[in-house]
Amino acid sequence: MNFSYWEIQTWFSDIDYCIIGSGITGLNCALDLKKRFPKSRVLILERGLLPNGASTKNAGFACFGSLSEILDDLNTHSEKEVVDLVKKRIKGLKLLRQNLGDAKIGYKEYGSYELFAKKDEALFEECVSEMSRINSMLKPVFGEKVFSQEKDIFSFRNIQKKLIYNQFEGQLDTGKMMEALLHKVQSAGIKILNNISVEDFSEAGNSVKIKTDRLELSAKKLLIVTNGFASRLGIEGVKPARAQVLITKPIKDLEIKGTFHLDRGFYYFRNINNRILLGGGRNLDLKGEETTEIAQTKLIQDRLEELLKTSILPETSFEIDKRWSGIMGVGSQKKPILKQLSENVYCGVRLGGMGVAIGSLVGKELSELIK
Repeated sequence: MNFSYWEIQTWFSDIDYCIIGSGITGLNCALDLKKRFPKSRVLILERGLLPNGASTKNAGFACFGSLSEILDDLNTHSEKEVVDLVKKRIKGLKLLRQNLGDAKIGYKEYGSYELFAKKDEALFEECVSEMSRINSMLKPVFGEKVFSQEKDIFSFRNIQKKLIYNQFEGQLDTGKMMEALLHKVQSAGIKILNNISVEDFSEAGNSVKIKTDRLELSAKKLLIVTNGFASRLGIEGVKPARAQVLITKPIKDLEIKGTFHLDRGFYYFRNINNRILLGGGRNLDLKGEETTEIAQTKLIQDRLEELLKTSILPETSFEIDKRWSGIMGVGSQKKPILKQLSENVYCGVRLGGMGVAIGSLVGKELSELIK
């Protein structure tokens, strides 16, 4: 590349901390590093024009898990592990709101609802029968019961007449959140370079050599926060999971308000600016959606539209405005991978589809691994 002396000195020299990934985790990690080491030079490398994983492509749910999701987690995690996961998500959401302010992220606490299809009556009955136990399990975290039964006041169709309500969940504006976070990072003197893809890295004494598709550079410490793309850099235990989303054009007199979970959280929708945003369907093709390709498939998009027509907006005409997808990082365990990989390399990945909730906290905890 044809870099000048000025460019090399300003952007690529004497880098203390290089962070790969400018999503929620990477930006919060950078902020905490700059706070702890004010004189340090922090550089963030991002492969996309905008954060290219899920941070600017998620549904904007400020959530910690529906009742059926928590019951599913108890099949593979201990009760203590599940409670610790919920605590981490709540702590992360509080940190996000404290750092940026509710107004700047468009935070609204309308609560959330879990819906159950008519064919899923057995699952609904199981959740109702276990509700008291889960409320008792979570009471030390929230101080009162989390889940309750509510009537369907939204006129959904092909859905059980009762919904399960969670008073503590909310929603936010993902675009406003990332804009506010990026502004805070840049105001702190942290540099971000976009459209640079890291291809490899190697340790050399007290530094790390980083090879990208545009140039090579060095840093004293390297922090990897690429989440769903982590396996590309040799990090094991995390695999990509694509999430497909669509949003309608504005709908007159839309009365649906809140965040909604359906089919063990595999589908999710919410109101935003008189529109319905709906995502999910990964369970229709779990293996096929284990990809880093940013694309949509007819199978899943057709199913999302069908849900709108038959269950969510059965009496309302609507048009689809936009479709997109994001890449999450998942694995056999819900706990994030947060560790030192070698003398000068660290990672914070596998956010398990809960990046909005835990990204701020994982970024801070990753920074704290460096003494």
